[in-house]
Amino acid sequence: MLEGLRPSQGSGALSPGPGRPARLRLDALPRDSRDTLFLLLVIGWVILPQVGNLPWWCSALAAAVLLWRGWLAVTSRPLPGTWWLLGVLAIAIGATLATHRTVLGRDAGVTLIVVLLALKTLELRARRDIFVVFFLGFFTMLTNFFFSQSLATAAAMLVGLMGLLTALVNAHMPVGKPPLAQAARTAGVMVLLGAPVMAVLFLLFPRLAPLWGIPSDAMTGRSGLSATMEVGNIANLVLDESIAMRIRFDGPVPPQSDLYFRGPVLSSFDGREWRALPPRRGARFSMALPGSLAQLQVLGEPVRYEVTLEPNNRPWLLLLDVAATPPSVPGFAAAMSSELLWVTDRPITDLLRYRAESHTIYRYGPVSSAALMPEYLDLPPGFNPRTQELASEMRRDPRLAAGGPAALVEAALERLRTGGYTYTLDPGVFGANSADEFWFDRREGFCEHIASAFVVLMRGMGIPARVVTGYQGGERNPVDGYWVVRQSDAHAWTEVWLRGRGWVRVDPTAAVAPGRTGSFQRLQPPRGMVATALGSVTPELAASLRAAWEAVNNSWNQWVLNYTQSKQLDLLKGLGFESPSWEDLSYLLLGLIVVVALTGAAWTLWERRQHDPWLRLLERTRQRLGQAGIEVATTAPPREIATLVTRRFGERGRGLADWLLKLEAQRYARAPATTLPALRREFRQIAWPA
Repeated sequence: MLEGLRPSQGSGALSPGPGRPARLRLDALPRDSRDTLFLLLVIGWVILPQVGNLPWWCSALAAAVLLWRGWLAVTSRPLPGTWWLLGVLAIAIGATLATHRTVLGRDAGVTLIVVLLALKTLELRARRDIFVVFFLGFFTMLTNFFFSQSLATAAAMLVGLMGLLTALVNAHMPVGKPPLAQAARTAGVMVLLGAPVMAVLFLLFPRLAPLWGIPSDAMTGRSGLSATMEVGNIANLVLDESIAMRIRFDGPVPPQSDLYFRGPVLSSFDGREWRALPPRRGARFSMALPGSLAQLQVLGEPVRYEVTLEPNNRPWLLLLDVAATPPSVPGFAAAMSSELLWVTDRPITDLLRYRAESHTIYRYGPVSSAALMPEYLDLPPGFNPRTQELASEMRRDPRLAAGGPAALVEAALERLRTGGYTYTLDPGVFGANSADEFWFDRREGFCEHIASAFVVLMRGMGIPARVVTGYQGGERNPVDGYWVVRQSDAHAWTEVWLRGRGWVRVDPTAAVAPGRTGSFQRLQPPRGMVATALGSVTPELAASLRAAWEAVNNSWNQWVLNYTQSKQLDLLKGLGFESPSWEDLSYLLLGLIVVVALTGAAWTLWERRQHDPWLRLLERTRQRLGQAGIEVATTAPPREIATLVTRRFGERGRGLADWLLKLEAQRYARAPATTLPALRREFRQIAWPA
């Protein structure tokens, strides 16, 4: 029983000396204190994954309250008064308002739920309080999935579920000190019995749009894809090894140097930040912009593949450059921008799987410069004067001028190859003239510095150019065969316009560090102590463990998180529904619930009547009495039958009546004197009256 059921007052609990082992001191505690400590441990486990999502004060308050409650349980001290709890609650509500500016919504709601759960443990005075704690614990456990639906989160919450069920079962156990293992076994049986119901609900319960999206992410200082590119403000780039998407190719995989997954195209530059051009006037969201497709010519056979995109709160569909046909995106409408970027009609806040086909050989853009917009030549006045002077010198070079824009592009790439430029994650903070610093002073940077400086130089030479962002490369998981693209694979390259060829991809980073796009050599992020030790001793084992874990996670994503509305309807088609709808799904689920409920009721009744040894013995008694001419109702208990026997046969039925009373005692007495096998033997020896 928990402390709230039988509160312990005073300080008279058994208290072995401080030198005794911790296990002995724990065993010596009263039942109430032990049960409370276990419940507090489970609550701490449920709250722990939320620490990174909660305000610091909420995590500190919850930890302090749980520790204080544990100390009160160990020392058997009285619980605090109601006014004290109301004061702390008022402070917590005020802090929530100050932190989130509201008490509604996901973040503020989870903060308040955690505070209420922690404070409620200080109010365990009655059975109702205990059940409130259990219900709050179950709900808090579910809130973890508002922030993460990963396999690790699911496994941690399964442990939390077992802990809460064990505590709930333990609270209903009789007095004494029953072992937690016994309650845990009962909780495990409950989980196993509920697993089929869970599976049916998972398959058939209607999939609704998510009530909460992912939080707005800030990628400042970390690798990843963003809607803008601010050059020079980040002194150190931290490689984010989290997965951005997984790709499964239907056929041969293109060379790694061709794996460019197109993201936002940035063309507007104010001297510090690159942004995408505003939508053209009159453009509307449709399946594809006709002008874009009219200027796109694809060559060769398409590459067909399936993408599993992690949620990113952006509307971008990351596709292999370039996709000429709309991708198949369940539940979304997709449109192509004028710069070949496919976007959806709303941000992607959940795991999304879609199919597409792309051509790595293509031609795009107008054939004459007159059709170009001037934005691709604009440069902010007063910025990067030395780069502008370099551009003028290169244009005046007669050897380069004879070769036209293509020769100027190649000359800039040759300067990157031979000028001592390096690719680094630690370039330091750049000033206002970031292109000048890159070309003449620092001569180092990561892809955004290189791409930005290259476009500034191209525009200075009168060559239309723009920055393209996305992902480049990836690595194949040898366990499941999926191609994994990480946030660390985020990349920036450029496109230049050449007469007669249109927009041409030029990756200046490949000129500085060919391994970045060719042989797939990546700058490695700093490793922790454990990862460094494991990787230095057994690098193959570390790589194999990582691949295996990511393959398991991918299976979780494909079969659980990506079980969408369309897959539910496909399941109904497989069951024989020609054109399934949500009404069919609801009727099927309701029918299964009714069938299962009736089956369970019938099984319980049959089990009770046919498989209960005590009831079988009582039924045999009724049958024998029926042969003797005494009709006994099927609902008559043993004592009533004994009265009928005594009334009918008198002293001749005394032995049978006594046996019936012993049969009743065996069932209902606190400590029955006769076992059921002994009663069976006596039944065979009874002298039945004629």
